[in-house]
Amino acid sequence: MPELPEVEALRDFLADRLVGHEVVRVLPVAISVLKTYDPPVTALEGRQVTAVARYGKFLDLDAGGLHFVTHLARAGWLQWKDRLPDGAPRPGKGPLALRVALETGEGFDLTEAGTQKRLAVYVVGDPLQVPGIARLGPDPLADGFDEQRLAELLAGERRQIKGALRDQSLIAGIGNAYSDEILHAARMSPFKLASSLSPEDVHRLYDALRTTLTEAVERSRGLAAGRLKAEKKTGLRVHGRTGEPCPVCGDTIREVSFSDSSLQYCPTCQTGGKPLADRRLSRLLK
Repeated sequence: MPELPEVEALRDFLADRLVGHEVVRVLPVAISVLKTYDPPVTALEGRQVTAVARYGKFLDLDAGGLHFVTHLARAGWLQWKDRLPDGAPRPGKGPLALRVALETGEGFDLTEAGTQKRLAVYVVGDPLQVPGIARLGPDPLADGFDEQRLAELLAGERRQIKGALRDQSLIAGIGNAYSDEILHAARMSPFKLASSLSPEDVHRLYDALRTTLTEAVERSRGLAAGRLKAEKKTGLRVHGRTGEPCPVCGDTIREVSFSDSSLQYCPTCQTGGKPLADRRLSRLLK
């Protein structure tokens, strides 16, 4: 799933290519992608893109006051085309969900792999009309997001820190991959209770959070949309690297599996050398 760094890079990429250009066609291929119907997506046609913004993991294309908002979900992606194919795309079993064409002949496709169709597109007058944006917590890279703010958000959170970091209504933009990376950098167990963090824990976590996300954004900045997935994967130190050596201490990276996801961690760096048991059996590790 694209997270804050990749979506921020997509925002930069699209701003360079869309702002000042006219949308001439919006062609939905998979109707399930459309989450709003009034105004219709065709209302964007003939409008000029004036800005591109990011809200957590949401992308917002402002076309003269009408907003095209998309969330790529787990298996969605944006593919830029220097020259779009001639003719309208045909609905079928392929990954193409929606196409946006500019007056230049350029444009982009929204695609989604797999059978779980969660890619979402909204056309609204105000981004806050999108329920997912309306409930977002603060952006962790915003100027006002300081260590005190993080401490306030986590105080009273009687759940594991891994889940707290992934909660979009608490902190916007962090998903499964970067929560693993942040906790590894902070040398903190993913099962540690958020409310149990000491001031020193919060300090380490805040530093790891800002550093991890900032470095990921900088690695992705300026890359073409098609290269962002590969860049994300190569930049990850523990997530998705079960069985590989930890780049810090050399211990073997372990995994805890859930029904629809998994987390990765280093026992030596994060849990005092103790492997985390299956979630149904494990007790919280400090």
